[in-house]
Amino acid sequence: MQSFRTEIENPIVEKDIIELEKKIQLFKEGLIDEERFRSLRLARGVYGQRQFGVQMIRLKIPYGKVTGNQLLRISDVADEYSTGKLHITTRQDIQIHYVSLDRTPELWAQLERDDVTLREACGNTIRNITASATAGIDVNEPFDVSPYAHAVFQFFLRNPICQEMGRKFKISFSSSDTDSALSYMHDLGFIPKIKNNEKGFKVLIGGGLGSQPRHADILYEFLPVHKIIPVTESVLRIFDRHGERARRQKARMKFLLKDIGLKNFVKLIEKEQKALSHQDVFIDTTDFDTEISIPEVSNVKINIDNESDFNTWKKLNVIQQKQKGFFAIGIKVRLGDFSTQKARELARLIKNYAANELRFTLRQNILIRHVKEELLPLFYQKLKVLGFTELGYNSTVDITACPGTDTCNLGIASSTGIAIELERVLIEEYPQYINNKEITIKISGCMNACGQHNMAHIGFQGMSINIGKLVIPAVQILLGGSVLGNGKGRFSNKVIKIPSKRGPDALRLLLNDFQANSFANSFLEYYDIKGEKYFYDLLKPLANTSNITENDFIDWGTTNQYVKAIGIGECAGVIIDLVATLMLEAKEKLDLADEAYLNNKWADAIYQVYAAFVNGAKALLLIEDKKTNTQASIIALFDETFIETQKIVLQSSFKELVYQINKNQPSFKFAKVYINQAKDFFEIIEAYRIKELEYEG
Repeated sequence: MQSFRTEIENPIVEKDIIELEKKIQLFKEGLIDEERFRSLRLARGVYGQRQFGVQMIRLKIPYGKVTGNQLLRISDVADEYSTGKLHITTRQDIQIHYVSLDRTPELWAQLERDDVTLREACGNTIRNITASATAGIDVNEPFDVSPYAHAVFQFFLRNPICQEMGRKFKISFSSSDTDSALSYMHDLGFIPKIKNNEKGFKVLIGGGLGSQPRHADILYEFLPVHKIIPVTESVLRIFDRHGERARRQKARMKFLLKDIGLKNFVKLIEKEQKALSHQDVFIDTTDFDTEISIPEVSNVKINIDNESDFNTWKKLNVIQQKQKGFFAIGIKVRLGDFSTQKARELARLIKNYAANELRFTLRQNILIRHVKEELLPLFYQKLKVLGFTELGYNSTVDITACPGTDTCNLGIASSTGIAIELERVLIEEYPQYINNKEITIKISGCMNACGQHNMAHIGFQGMSINIGKLVIPAVQILLGGSVLGNGKGRFSNKVIKIPSKRGPDALRLLLNDFQANSFANSFLEYYDIKGEKYFYDLLKPLANTSNITENDFIDWGTTNQYVKAIGIGECAGVIIDLVATLMLEAKEKLDLADEAYLNNKWADAIYQVYAAFVNGAKALLLIEDKKTNTQASIIALFDETFIETQKIVLQSSFKELVYQINKNQPSFKFAKVYINQAKDFFEIIEAYRIKELEYEG
């Protein structure tokens, strides 16, 4: 087994990577079942692709910020372990495709040399924390939200309370009331406010997209900045305990909040306060408050061949910062895909001529920050060579799309193929939309909405249509979604399903009709006045399947006849004793609790014990064929099944034993008592399990 000790200075990270390598080996030997291994590797950024035998690796890049050195490191890794291609996601991450599972530990080790992590980039964890790409330079922002997004990322990375939740959890920080980080569709969304000269946030909770989009509720109109981490911790503890775990489609925060109700949820937050690791967390913003430092550049004189093109580029792709004399450059990256060769050139540019920082954006683009006005010609010339001066940054022609059937297991129809064709139609036939930032077009390959199709003005969702015994690729057209600002937004309506090859004609019909109705000041006004039925009738001829051609059986971006299929399974699983696995994992959590205790991390130790209790109880309940949908139900069912029937005898009810966690402050004394109680509990249930096995034998 390879040692990463020479590669990584941080022993915690080193241990993490070695654990992944060990678990890969155990999985290959059939000692860990596929489901448990999937959970472990997803929480470490390793995601099975549609193509058999290779993985997609997702890097976790908080609020999309990278330095030149980090970008160079990412490029080196993509060349060494993959195909030299990088993909920007709608959560400001980078994905690298076609990586061998065996090589993921060493890939991770290489990335960590420049402080880039894979930890919790996928799986049932806190996903990448997003923020407005203009945070810190936005002329309309009350204050820079970047340090707060960064603090939340740091606090919850590897935090025991959010390692094995029922489902993923998404957090965003918008820079201003414009709400460009889309707070209304997040599990937790933060919008900066200043009240009586105090910094704070408007907090939204329980939003989401997917097949059943839900607008977030307002949790607090104003929450002081030192309370955002304690409140987030409370919310996560509640979600972990009460969130659905058996029915995946009902396991998001939006469903829990709907079931519990906002008022009751707030009461649970208040009830959780005593158990928190910190009642207040004061966030140091010093690293983000320093003066912008630019390398000294002399004798830079650039001759621009076409001043008109340069001025148009400045008008459409360059943003004036709140810092006097500085500008940000928006780079439109088609579908978020770019090469490591271009990435390296960008890294050198920002290191030599800017402040050594860029940010990946929520629309799969790149924003170079802190460029002096006199250096804009130099950047224009160098970016033009890279093909990075294409007009339309954040405009209608800047289409967002998930990878769809290119690489994703869940893809139903092509997202990228139709996106390329729609962009071509816009640029060639509707060039006026290169300068239009009012209409957004977004595409997803399935209902999961990774391309955010159901919050766009014009959305396309990959589907299929049965034609007799045959199947053709299709798209659902959605209309009328938008970000309204200050935590408000609207979701688009499903209008009609049409063959995918007719998507460009649908776009033409919509734009032509919109232009013909000049009474409308905006696309949303046009949609609201006309109404959903009008658009159904407008597009209905495209839904006619009596005139299907051979071309309709071939999806965008391919020459093969369409086959509706979820991608090939990731790896062959083996049947093992799930009860034994749960018991083993519970004991591992007790070991982690001991380790945290020795490092004076009382809150972490206590939560590991709590998780061990739940896993142990779940293991025994599985023997009795009981449903274990939530942690709260597991705790209640254990009492009902084992304690009340006296099959197992404890000094108190199991509920009283476990729920000491939110009745005691995290302390040296309570952590020690709780750990010892858990060890006693496991002696009892292991003895019970042995007795049952002997009886069954």
